[in-house]
Amino acid sequence: MLTYEDCIGLSDLTEEEVEAIAEHEHIPEIVAAELGSYLVHTDDGVPKIRRIILEDIESAEKKGDAEHVITLKLVLKHFVDTHPQAALNT
Repeated sequence: MLTYEDCIGLSDLTEEEVEAIAEHEHIPEIVAAELGSYLVHTDDGVPKIRRIILEDIESAEKKGDAEHVITLKLVLKHFVDTHPQAALNT
């Protein structure tokens, strides 16, 4: 049986990136891990994940949640650093 951590490990995403997808899509994290894994392996998926994280940042800014904004900006930086094709869609 696969654990949540196994699913994260197989997704080519970090737990924080999966959490950002779950937050944006309003889905459980295990489902977000599957969705993220699918997206990260498609041509237009990496830019979509980047947009998801950017929209999460915008939402946190609107709520005035400065700590979450900082966390999400770090998630975005790591995502772009580890998935260079995300930077192509700036």
